[in-house]
Amino acid sequence: MSFPASHPLLRLSLTRTFRAAWISLALLTLSPLIAGDASAQAAGQSLPNIQINVGTPGQALPKGDVAVQILFAITLLTLAPSIILLMTCFTRIVIVLSFVRTALTLPSAPANQIIIGLSLFLTFFIMAPVWERIDRDALKPYQAQTITSEKALDEASKHLRTFMLRQTRPKDVELFVALARLQPTPVEELPLRVVIPGFVISELRTAFQMGFLLFIPFVLIDLVVATVLMSMGMMMMPPNTLSLPLKILLFVLVDGWGLIVRSLVQSFGS
Repeated sequence: MSFPASHPLLRLSLTRTFRAAWISLALLTLSPLIAGDASAQAAGQSLPNIQINVGTPGQALPKGDVAVQILFAITLLTLAPSIILLMTCFTRIVIVLSFVRTALTLPSAPANQIIIGLSLFLTFFIMAPVWERIDRDALKPYQAQTITSEKALDEASKHLRTFMLRQTRPKDVELFVALARLQPTPVEELPLRVVIPGFVISELRTAFQMGFLLFIPFVLIDLVVATVLMSMGMMMMPPNTLSLPLKILLFVLVDGWGLIVRSLVQSFGS
């Protein structure tokens, strides 16, 4: 007797067949491991022990100190991406690209993943000279064991400090110098706890200024479209219905993405 393909009995039998096949395949795959484990236990052998030590060999550290060090390392690794992004040009780029999407009144185009990815690649492109100097003066000498870790960290922070100070307004640096109550200090010797917040505030200000300039042509298009619709007596028609295609057309005709990327790269100088 034959059953159609959609018959319940046939589907049940196929399900049981596939299930039995998967169980058999799993047993065949795990059988060498089970056999090896059993033979090792029968021979009185045991798996090797793996130990992870924190600190120098032969030095016994208190359990509390080890726990605090591990907790500090995990916390630092968790916050490291955000700290690094705040010390580079990523902040300005991602804010300006978000302003472009808002000015075009496109809430989901391009997607957040595209904006973040483009911002990251532009950050790598702009920060490449800084990374090369850090690699030349800090990483390679440290790998060659010609300088200590403290010296390597100082050399790396020196190049980052130079980049951040070049993009920071003196007013913002002076603000945090006053808040920290520092004595008169040369610019190249300012601590990072003063330079980084001043750099972030300057980047936010510059990004919002660029975003305001980006909004002006799109606001004018909305104003013209709304005025034309009101003059024609079409007050019930949403202006965004006509202004959105005009914005996209204008943005494409003037090569908007190329202009924005060029302006962003040139805004950081050499």
